[in-house]
Amino acid sequence: MHFGKAKASNTIRPKAIPAKPINALTLAMLLALPGIASTAHSAEWADTEKQDDPATLGTVTVHATDESGAIQARRALVPGGVTIVDGLRLQERPVNNTADALRYVPGVYVTSEAGASDEVRLSIRGSNLHATNYDNSGVALFQDGLPVTTASGDNHNRLIDPLIASDIIVARGANALTYGASDLGGAMDFISRTARNSDPREVTVTGGNDGLATARANIGGVSGALDGLLTIEGKHLDGYRAHSEENRHSVYANAGWRASDHLDLRFFGAYIDARQALPGGLTQAQFDADPRQANPSYAAGNHQLDVKTYRLATTGTWEINAKSKLEFGLSYEHQTLYHPIVTSPDYSLLIDTRQRTLGGMLRYSLTTGGHNILAGLNLANTTDKGGNYANDAGARGQLQDAVNTHAASANVFLMDRWKLAPRWTLIYGAQGVVTRLADHTIDGVNDGNRSPRDRRDAYSSVNPRAGVIYALTPQSEAYGNISRLYAAPNGFDLDNARTERGPNASLDPMHGISYEAGLRGSTAAQPEAPRYHWDVSLYYAKLGNEILSVDNPQKPGTFLTGNAAHTTHAGIEALTSASFPLRNGARIEPLVSITYNDFHFDGDPAYGGNRLPSVPRYVAHGEIMYRHAGGFYAGPTFDLASDRYADYSNTYRVSGYGLLGARAGLKRERWELFAEINNLLDKKYVASTSVEARASAGDAILNPGAGRSVSAGVRLWY
Repeated sequence: MHFGKAKASNTIRPKAIPAKPINALTLAMLLALPGIASTAHSAEWADTEKQDDPATLGTVTVHATDESGAIQARRALVPGGVTIVDGLRLQERPVNNTADALRYVPGVYVTSEAGASDEVRLSIRGSNLHATNYDNSGVALFQDGLPVTTASGDNHNRLIDPLIASDIIVARGANALTYGASDLGGAMDFISRTARNSDPREVTVTGGNDGLATARANIGGVSGALDGLLTIEGKHLDGYRAHSEENRHSVYANAGWRASDHLDLRFFGAYIDARQALPGGLTQAQFDADPRQANPSYAAGNHQLDVKTYRLATTGTWEINAKSKLEFGLSYEHQTLYHPIVTSPDYSLLIDTRQRTLGGMLRYSLTTGGHNILAGLNLANTTDKGGNYANDAGARGQLQDAVNTHAASANVFLMDRWKLAPRWTLIYGAQGVVTRLADHTIDGVNDGNRSPRDRRDAYSSVNPRAGVIYALTPQSEAYGNISRLYAAPNGFDLDNARTERGPNASLDPMHGISYEAGLRGSTAAQPEAPRYHWDVSLYYAKLGNEILSVDNPQKPGTFLTGNAAHTTHAGIEALTSASFPLRNGARIEPLVSITYNDFHFDGDPAYGGNRLPSVPRYVAHGEIMYRHAGGFYAGPTFDLASDRYADYSNTYRVSGYGLLGARAGLKRERWELFAEINNLLDKKYVASTSVEARASAGDAILNPGAGRSVSAGVRLWY
């Protein structure tokens, strides 16, 4: 089963520059790099350069302007919402973080908490709607098909640089079964750029207000069966707010070897040194007075998030024969975290830990008769050791807790795409998950109240799924599915549960049933005729034991976590685009992404049927671009969001906002200029909030969005 982006007769992408050969010395240096990493595609998603299937329709991409003229029988990909972000099209505008990259993906709410910084809040279909948003849980992250999310299920400090991706696949909700994931938010897979699927010799420099300066350089090439790509990147940001400075330096490398006509191997690695000051939330009065200021306690405590990441990985694809294929991979990631995060008169916290995660994947696919069968396995093992210290203005104080946690997870999945009839495809399968968590932390090491923990938790489930796709016309289809969702609590959830319920308290896993239906397709391609594309999904999920948290009023900056008995997550996700021809090969191309959410409690003893907090009821992003055949493009952009609550009691309402912007660029064979202005009218608005049981205007829970910002860049191919 593949999500292949269908070939287009008039697809607008940066002009491909033929890969230049590299000499033996350069290639040997690339292959010998200690940080070499793989970038093979996962089994379920086709390489856009090598594996396009003219009989397969990919989902409408977020920058789609044209697709294949006909949708053949194998266009049935998945019976639910999936979006493919074209990584090369992201380079048409300044992309400073994951929020910029996923801006037009429906169903995804992702916003930066300090302008162009990497600190973002991520929620898909209502995942992560609680106070512990720093771990961005509820979404399984993959890089080239290999798990990046830790074995305990969190993404603490590990959202992936979107500009290293040739494509980003966002499989929302239960549609992530092909990755073996059953998380509420689904899965995202970042497919790495290589010397074979992108221009290997490229330099990009961008700059903007608030001290934004980034530079990125690629070097590499292809030599017969070998290829290599090295990327060096640096970013500096003074920040929209006080105490929000960021510095990041990264090195990414990958090398591939086509060992035979049937075996491809790829090796890759990365080093990332990211240091970021945290400005903290503001009260309503502070926000009104000056949204650029930092929370005084955050500045006084020198709160920051400093993470060093090392990653090594390898993947392989063995084409056993014309009908079967085996994919495999291993990865190792090491993180060091230095994180002063709490400063108060009674309690302070600085986290200093070392995290190691070993991951692996195995996938086998077989096509026989009318069946396309996939079997897969994901494995992950994570350890986290170090200590929680008192925070002395950003320096380590007295040791408070000796941290020692361990998690292991295994996901196995099996599914079949069965071509029942010329227009009908039945998709059915199941995922099995086992998660084991162990916590050997010693609380109160130096305060005379030593409280050793030896808690062990185990969770397991089998999660079935069934769906159907019906071809309405050669260019459009309808789909529907019913699936089980399941997620065990992660280590942060369990650690916070003990604060309220005792040192060895546990939590129940989230589970539920999701229903989904939708339409997707495009009009037929005709010379000099308009084209329209659409992808609309409706989903409804009934959940039990959703894991939610609130700020701990006794220890600000820490949390209380528990299970909500019954909640509902429902919504509408729509992505539409068009392309209207003008004279002289020019085109007008509007695009709009709309998300409507209905997330609420069901008969909760404390909150009744209240809305779940932190995510707006509706969100819309769009643009209208003029594109000239000569390479010039320009047009307005907009962002809309309704109000939302910052508490479960629904007593603290945060206003919505509407923002205008514009972007433009000019492409030539060897260079490209691009620029964008956001929040043109310089509106004050709240980008994200923390979550409390019952909030008041005096609570510091508002994270201001950036004001008017201008950024521009130049890209050179050499």
